[in-house]
Amino acid sequence: MTRLPVAKTPKCYVGGAFIRSESGRVFALKDRSGAFVANIPQCTRKDVRNAVEAAAKAIPGWAARTPYNRGQIVYRLAEMLESRAAEMAEAIALDGAASLRDAQREVAAACDRLVHFAGWCDKYEQVLGSTNAVASPHFVFTVCEPVGIVGVIAGDEAPLLGLLSQIAPIVAAGNVVVAGVSEKHPLPAILLGEILAVSDLPGGVVNLLTGFRKEMLPTFATHEHLRALDAVVRDEADAKTLGLGCAESVKRLKVRPAAGLDWFDAGAHESVYPIRDFVEFKTVWHPVGA
Repeated sequence: MTRLPVAKTPKCYVGGAFIRSESGRVFALKDRSGAFVANIPQCTRKDVRNAVEAAAKAIPGWAARTPYNRGQIVYRLAEMLESRAAEMAEAIALDGAASLRDAQREVAAACDRLVHFAGWCDKYEQVLGSTNAVASPHFVFTVCEPVGIVGVIAGDEAPLLGLLSQIAPIVAAGNVVVAGVSEKHPLPAILLGEILAVSDLPGGVVNLLTGFRKEMLPTFATHEHLRALDAVVRDEADAKTLGLGCAESVKRLKVRPAAGLDWFDAGAHESVYPIRDFVEFKTVWHPVGA
């Protein structure tokens, strides 16, 4: 009798656990030939709220870690991704997101980007913080603090590299992430969740949701416990929904138009500035002398 292989059941990664969508709904993922591959969880606004709750539990511990330790953990994630590079490249190429050769290049670039931001973890404070000269007898200095829970809306181009390029600077600064991954090419994010589960990154620091952007985007925009949002927008309607929702809930918004967005451009995406977008600055006045 011919043995049937054990088929993969894709699940989202939330709070350090693998979950199905709260609604139980799924949508079909097909390969480049149109053949069925797997059923992907179709997450809803309730899943977004659940993921925010999981992230809220993780933020105190993650923010309290030393910058050097955060750098070690992000670097370890790059190691884990490198060890499964061939599998990840196949996942990217499976449904036509890229050719296998381009997918291999994307995985390599994703590993390099993680290493880049791992290196910034214990250095951005020296660049972004400052000591301030004042006329009164005070020693005044400015330090960086994480904003808290940050939402990420990923695009469909470079589904792995783009997602990690958004996540890495956010977690490097001590924040936690709730991410809506690529709608068209969700499989790399499913595999990334499996890598995160066996990495040193604590559960809840990065939460990955699959599904349709039209269902989740308004909740990302209006959820009051999300303190910032980094979103790849496809059209003016998306940008308007995010702008109005973020204004209502008073959160920071970073919009990246999908048109012309090149995630392989290291000069545009590898610097201290993506970290600066997701920190707050606190100025401390300390009296000097009698």
